[in-house]
Amino acid sequence: MIQRSLVLMKPDAVKRGIVGEVLHRFERSGLKMVAVKLTQADEKLAVAHYPNSNEWKQKVGQRTIDDCLKYGIDLMANMGTTDPIEVGAIVKQWNVDFLMSGPVLAIVFEGVNSVERIRSLVGETIPVKAAPGTIRGDFSLDSAIAANRRKRTVYNLIHASGSPEEAVEEIKLWFKADEILSYRRVHEDLYLY
Repeated sequence: MIQRSLVLMKPDAVKRGIVGEVLHRFERSGLKMVAVKLTQADEKLAVAHYPNSNEWKQKVGQRTIDDCLKYGIDLMANMGTTDPIEVGAIVKQWNVDFLMSGPVLAIVFEGVNSVERIRSLVGETIPVKAAPGTIRGDFSLDSAIAANRRKRTVYNLIHASGSPEEAVEEIKLWFKADEILSYRRVHEDLYLY
């Protein structure tokens, strides 16, 4: 099943100068780059990129609360609230602020089961949980405890669409239809037809 998926190399990846190495991993896996641009996200784009549902805020907020409890961080002192939805809203703002903090390399990849394959290459969202051999496992330097103590998002280098439906929406957000190309790579004849 041919899919498209969005990958964002966040400001930490761009500023560290590891974009080429990360891009190489995707291409080496057989994924085809069909759109790419180096851009600076404004507030409208950054806010729209992250979900605004209470369900998302609850999930993200609870994960942050769990990390604070796990690492002995005073949740009330650090976040000013113990409500998971409010904590999730704070984390969303941290994410938005970080996405706007520097250049982002936005890429659309195309390939067989690209969403799942990319997520596998990228690794777990929290770098300490990312397996060696994944992009985050090999290149991420940050941790949830450091981020929470500094009241900021976790610098995890990269965003990858979480589902085919999410990919469709995210691609529309970051790219115009005429910015996405269609072409064949040499190896496609070997396994697609």
